Amino acid sequence: MTQTILIFLGTIVATFIVASLVRRFFRKLINNSRLLQNTNPTNYLFMRHTTVAMIYIIGLGLAFYQLPQFRTIASGLLTSAGIFAVAIGLASQQALSNIVGGAFIVIFKPFKVNDRLMIGTRTGVVEDITLRHTVIRDFENRRIIIPNSVISNEVIVNSDFSDEGICRWVELTITYDSDLDLAKQIITEVVTAHPLLIDRRKPEQLEAGAPLVPVRVLNLTELGVHLRAWAWSKDTADSFLLSCEVLEEIKKRFDQTDIELAYPHRAIIQKTNPKNEVTEVKE
Repeated sequence: MTQTILIFLGTIVATFIVASLVRRFFRKLINNSRLLQNTNPTNYLFMRHTTVAMIYIIGLGLAFYQLPQFRTIASGLLTSAGIFAVAIGLASQQALSNIVGGAFIVIFKPFKVNDRLMIGTRTGVVEDITLRHTVIRDFENRRIIIPNSVISNEVIVNSDFSDEGICRWVELTITYDSDLDLAKQIITEVVTAHPLLIDRRKPEQLEAGAPLVPVRVLNLTELGVHLRAWAWSKDTADSFLLSCEVLEEIKKRFDQTDIELAYPHRAIIQKTNPKNEVTEVKE
């Protein structure tokens, strides 16, 4: 009996050691893959979670197999049919749907690790895809944990899916008495000079003389002339930075040339006498 207990404890210790070594192996593999920009670590992360889970199931099954009272359960755990039977018996339907959802995410790849996602009102970067949930880090460095079964049924905006490059709209509204041609020229110069801007024009567009940064009058509103410039950058992060810096520089250039940005004006009517006669009007 003492020998049986020693084998039982040794198997459990060996299981944890093997699981730790496998984690370390996959950690190095993932770190090496991240050094290569074209390598996707998503598959490695999911394989790590799956492999470690199987090691625990098999290791604990072997350990309990050494104990006569648990041999019947262990025999089931050591066969594939038994593994699924015990899993279905012990796990809830929601847990199983999360595992299936995670497998579908890895297989069909609607998103991968390091992709920037918008799910409803939540926005962030995918950090990990486990057997049960997907971990997203938002831009305030908080972690959003979403079950795989839930995220599989959501409408997802993936900024990094398939095609590289993000088009950012740089939009401003100037007053009607401002110099429209000069405003368009300033916007074009500022956006074109930004180092994060990339050229996405096709050969036929280059031959036709299409501008690198198109600037168009989008609408004539009650405030003024609404302008839009199309600026391409490498990814969402570069696009956001380009937009912030470009808007700041355009504002400074407009101030130097007396081009006025439109903003709402309100008329204030002040009544001070009993007869409700208007005594002062401010605008």
